[in-house]
Order: sequence, then structure tokens, then C-alpha cells
Amino acid sequence: MVVLAASILSKSGKVLVSRQFVEMTRLRIEGLLAAFPKLLGTGKQHTYFETENVRYVYQPIEALYLVLVTNKQSNILEDLETLRLLSKLVPEYSVSLDEEGIGKTAFELIFAFDEVICLGHKENVTVAQVKQYCEMESHEEKLHKLVLQSKINETKDVMKRKASEIEKSKIDKNRGDKGGFMSMGSGRIETSLSEISIPSSGSGFGSGSGFGGLINEVDSFPTKSKGRQPSSATAPPKGSGMQLGKSQKTNQFLESLKAEGELIVEDAKPKAGQAKAATALLTDPITLTAEEKLNVTLKRDGGMSNFDVQGTLSLQILNQEDGLIQVQIETGGNPGILFKTHPNMNKELFSNENILGLKDPNRPFPTGPAGDAAGVGLLKWRMQSADESMVPLSINCWPSVSGNETYVSIEYEASAMFDLQNVVISIPLPALREAPSIRQIDGEWRFDSRNSILEWSIVLIDNSNRSGSMEFVVPPADSSVFFPISVRFTATSTYSDLKVVNIIPLRGGAPPKFSQRTNLVTENYQVM
Repeated sequence: MVVLAASILSKSGKVLVSRQFVEMTRLRIEGLLAAFPKLLGTGKQHTYFETENVRYVYQPIEALYLVLVTNKQSNILEDLETLRLLSKLVPEYSVSLDEEGIGKTAFELIFAFDEVICLGHKENVTVAQVKQYCEMESHEEKLHKLVLQSKINETKDVMKRKASEIEKSKIDKNRGDKGGFMSMGSGRIETSLSEISIPSSGSGFGSGSGFGGLINEVDSFPTKSKGRQPSSATAPPKGSGMQLGKSQKTNQFLESLKAEGELIVEDAKPKAGQAKAATALLTDPITLTAEEKLNVTLKRDGGMSNFDVQGTLSLQILNQEDGLIQVQIETGGNPGILFKTHPNMNKELFSNENILGLKDPNRPFPTGPAGDAAGVGLLKWRMQSADESMVPLSINCWPSVSGNETYVSIEYEASAMFDLQNVVISIPLPALREAPSIRQIDGEWRFDSRNSILEWSIVLIDNSNRSGSMEFVVPPADSSVFFPISVRFTATSTYSDLKVVNIIPLRGGAPPKFSQRTNLVTENYQVM
């Protein structure tokens, strides 16, 4: 089937919208559409007719005609199915089915037609999917704007609170300077600005006073008194009293996002231990990081279509005096791995002695701050294979429809080569109002309702759980809905088994202290 063009015409033959899906000149499409009203017969029950070169398939929509121009070799049944889908889309985007309404939503209709027909062939989509694709709504952008507006409101509330504190401090100071004693004794109240804090609730000084805000911590009102305090200082404020934490609106907003499956990270002050751990990430003078990124594409019926490993060895030096060095490494001897050094490295020295050093021995390696985790690239390597035994984690998915339900069984099998950490298997689901029914699972699960994805999490896969399974039930759906399955994990060992043996100082003396980090991560790991 090849659809040449999809057009909307008025009853008089005026072209309102036309989208061509194959290369053709403007004169030809105008000629084809100009001939349509003349060839249109009256009193006929069928909604198509043919010329010498093309076929017209059309459907009246109130005062308009929706026309598909196809070649004569196309399947008429598929053409009618495409026409039926397009006729459902037109009222979705154009409120009034007349020339004015079509003209206002012309681009929206063209974008919708593009989602249904690609290069003249119909895509397997529904009306709901086309609307979703055309909306291109970014939930991350919406969430970012809401969080930003929340921070702006919080800042405004903090400014109001601080202004109130300063004003109250001035009043108390003026009372003290004028000898402001209470009538029942020498009860002058001495306060300081640092000891005053306004409650976060808007009703602390009477409702509607505008002192509410997103305050994480609320202090008390410590006072030092030399006599009886005035009744205004001891009487409780009217209203609902002091409220700790965030405002109710913010809590409701965050709870609604959590209910939709979003992961909300709230700002929190780091503890002393956490701050020390963050600053102690790079304590050794020299740090070498060997990282491999894994790109794997598995077939749902078994087999592997792509297996690619790309690795890098980077060097990070904190002190300039440690820059004149050479790095001696040891590889695992895997013949399928091809190593490539940086252009500034001495290739002959590496190929003969497995030592990484600059071509100019008097030139030191560049240094960087402790927070720069990228480092300087020394070595790259790549491995490609068609051997399925090299795959660290294989996934099998078995959907089966039984009555009004679809039973999905998923199992994983992990290779003994690696111990996998933080494993997350993401399974796409059909659009659901509620979470699927989990019948059995080895690990934990989480349902992302907004993206309709079920995430299966396993913290660690080692010799105790090299295989596992999960079974869940959803409403009836086609088996292709549950693919592609995406997988994420990390490991502390690599395919290259590269190890740093020694650091050789070129100025002599004792070798400097160094540390090595090894990491295997997934960049694109899918079951198609």
C-alpha cells in the first residue's frame, strides 16, 4: 500500500489541507485534487473511484471531504482502514468542521497525518497514541517549573519573615532604650535578632497575616526576663498555632507527584559525616579509573543482535609534583579486545612493556581538582562479540492471554562472570489506571503510572541468586506492548580485567601512593 497524499477538501473542491507522503511536484498534486470534484459521482454507495493512474478513496465529513490519493496497486481494505483512522482524528483537532476550523488547525492536522502515515505506509497506531505523540508534553519541564516557582515563593516568604523579625527587634530595642519596664515590676524583655523566629504557619499572628512559607526549621522564642513578662508575651497567639515543616499545599503537591510515580528528592542539609565522606572521595595523590560501557541488544525470541564494550582508563593527579610519572598496567589477555593509546602517549613503550608514558618524558601529566572526576584519558579499548555466553544478564519474557487477563512471566539468568549491583529491569506496559497485580517476584517492584513502566529492582545478583523470576497480571494486551525491555546495572569488574601494577616516578624516589577504581556500567541494554 502506498498513499500518495491525504487531503481535506470543501464540497466545492477547494483544497484546505493536503499532505504528500511521496515526492511529487506541486502541479501534479494540484491537478489530482482539482480532478476530484469532477470525477465525483452522485448517488453511488461506494466511496472510491479510480483513474488511469491513481485511486481516490474518500469520506464525507459534514461539509468536507477527506480524500486519500493512492496508487492502483494498493490494498483497498488497508486504504479504508487508514481513511477511517484519519476521519476519527480530524474532529479531535478541529472543533468546527468547516473551512475556518480546518484553517486554524491545519498544522496540527498535518502533524497527526504524519504520525499515521510514514512514507506512504500506515503505522500501527491508535487515536490516543497519535494525540500523545503530537502533544510532546514534557513532565520533567513542568516539574522543573513548579519546583522553581515553589522556591521563588519560599524566598518571598523568608524575606517577609526576616523583615518582620527586624521590625520586632527594632521595637524591642526602642522599648529597652526608653526604660520600657512593665507596671508590675522591672520586666524589661531583652531579645536578640538571632533568637527570634516567626512560625511557618500563616496563622501565628492571626490568619491571613502573610507570614507563612516553606520553612524547614522553626526555632522557638527564647527570652531572658528580669521580672514579670507582659501578658502579650505569655498569652498564646490566636489561630491554629505554630506549624512545623512545609506548608500543606506543598505537601499535597509532592504527594500527588509521588502518587503518579515520580521520584521526589527533597532538599536536606547534609550531615557532618556525609560532608566528610563527600570531601574524602579523592584522598590519594593519584587515582586511575577503568570504566567500561556496555551496549547490548538481545532478541525477544533468543539470540543477540549487538554486543559492544567500550572502555577507558583515565588518570587524575591532585598535586603537580606527582605529574612526572609512568603507569604500568596489566591486561587480562583477552584477544578480542583492541587497545588504543592517546596520541600523546608513547605507543612503542606501551606495546613492548605495557607502560603508559608521555612521548616527552620531561612533560608532566596535567593535574586537576579533587572534584573533577573525569581525569585525563590514557587508554581506550573496544570489544565486539557474537558469543552469547559473553552476555552478563539475559532476560526472557513470556506474555500469555487467558480470558480477560494477560499473564506475564519474566525471568533473568545472570552469568557467573560478574556480580551485578543495582539491577533495574524496566518493562513497558499498556496504559493502566492502577498498578498491575504482582503474583510473584524475586526482589522489589515499582510502577511508574505516568510512563506506564513497571520497574523490577534487584539490589545484588551474586552466586546466591543467579536466576530469578517475576509474574504479574494486566488487562488483555498484545505481546509487543511489553517490549523493548530496558536493563540497568553496575559491576566492579570488567571484561578487560585491566589492573594498574605500578606507578613509576621519573624523578626517582619512592613510588607515590595511588588507588584504582574499576566500574562496568550499561549505556544501552535492551531486549527488543
